[in-house]
Parts: sequence; structure tokens; C-alpha cells
Amino acid sequence: MVQTMEKFSFHKYSGHGNDFVIIDNWNGPIPEAEQSKVSRLLSRLKFGIGADGVVFIGAGPDEVDFAVRFFNSDGSEAEMCGNASRCAAHLAHFLNIAPANMTFKTKAGVVESTVTEKEVSVLLPKISRPEGAALVEVEGFSQTYYRINTGVSHAVTFVEDLEKLNVAKYGCAVRNHPAFSPEGANVDFVKVLSDNLLAIRTYERGVEAETLACGTGVTAASLIAASQGLVKGPEIRCQTRGGEDLTVRYEGSPEAPAKVFLEGAVRYIFSGQIGPDIFKK
Repeated sequence: MVQTMEKFSFHKYSGHGNDFVIIDNWNGPIPEAEQSKVSRLLSRLKFGIGADGVVFIGAGPDEVDFAVRFFNSDGSEAEMCGNASRCAAHLAHFLNIAPANMTFKTKAGVVESTVTEKEVSVLLPKISRPEGAALVEVEGFSQTYYRINTGVSHAVTFVEDLEKLNVAKYGCAVRNHPAFSPEGANVDFVKVLSDNLLAIRTYERGVEAETLACGTGVTAASLIAASQGLVKGPEIRCQTRGGEDLTVRYEGSPEAPAKVFLEGAVRYIFSGQIGPDIFKK
């Protein structure tokens, strides 16, 4: 099916350096069965567009404005992605699919979002209580990792020297460690900078590399840091490798928040059309 597919349009977005190809799939140019393979091909550098992941916007049930599916660059599907949600909300409003205050369905649950001139905020679904901690040693690097699900699984640890840390090496090892089997986890390395400011680097499962920002990752880091008394809520700023801050705001206790918001800017990069040659081996 993919080999005979006609050209279709796409939109490229970035959320603090976490970049995505977004496809308006309302009228179904990409069948659901092909979306994983298409995502993997589009995400490739040099042969595709290049991205951390691909997002498909489509029709949802009547109680929401639309539905989305998230795919990592390796073609695996994610239940939730914070920055991709913010980018998808911005595009949906730009295309007049949804109003500035909108709801959309994900596999993690219904997301509420507000689009303003300067930023996009999402109310995240399915935030679990912290799931305990695991002491993991990788090649002499011994750290305590706190487990939490912020739409996807995360392992959060606190470090003193974030700049010199080999995130690719240790992130990959921890992501595949038996303590987080069988599905693995995104791994967040966090430095506390002040009582409401964190610096974060994340190794993302499915991308299998460090990304410049991770929305569910900064959310996980903020809630764990607050629950450990390392920062003061309910509003925490998070420095990302993309050079811009994301804000996590929660209501209630960080251990069992009633609501958790992820807020920040997004960047519309460009739009274009994909031709059939991208599907050639």
C-alpha cells in the first residue's frame, strides 16, 4: 500500500527542539495500518524529513474536537507526548480544525489545550502517583531512579554535573535495564538549580537518543522533585537542551495532583508535500 501512495501534505513543528512531522489525516490519506511504517520513513535523516516523531490528526468521537496518534522515530507508537500534543493543538487551531480552547483524544486519555499568541498549554491526562524507586548501577554509575507515568513511563534521577554526563551511554543502559522491563522507560537526568528551577536532559525511548526537550519528561522531573522536597510548587520552570524553558504547573499535591499543566512556546517551521520516492528502499 505504501509503495503506491500518492503525495500528501505535512507540517513540521518544533517544541523547544523536540521536532515533529504532523499530518492532517482527517480525510484519511494514510491508512491506520500504514502509519507506523510511514512514521519511520518520514523521520529518517537524509532519506526523509527528519524528526523525533510523527503525529497524525484525525476525526475523533463527538465529545472532542479531534483525535491524535503519536509515533516515535523508530515507528513505535506512544500513548502520549507532551510537546507533540502542544504542537498538534497549535496546528489544529491554525487549520481551523479546533477553537483556541480545545479537547482531543489520545491513547492516554483526553487532553485539554489552550492556544494563545505566545504559547500552548495542555492539561495532561493519566498522571500516576510516583511508583517507587530503583537503585541502578551501570558501569560504576550508581543512581536512584524514581519511577512515574506521565502518559508514558519515566525514570527520573538527580545529578550534580549535568553538562558532562554521557546521556546517550547511561540513558540507553537504564532505558533497557531489567528494573524497567519489559517496556523500558524514558530516562530523565535532572539538576536542581533553585527552589523552582530545574535543568533536564532526557533519553527518549522510541527515539533511542537524547532529545532537546521532552514534555512528559519535564513533567515527571517536576513532580518527582516537588514530592522529594527539592523544589517548591505549584509552578516549576524547566530548562531544556533546546534553549527554552517549559513550565509545569500542578494543582493539589505533587504525589497525587488533581491537574497538571505543561506550558511553553511552539515553533511552526514549514509545510510541504511528500512524494512517493520517499517510500523507495
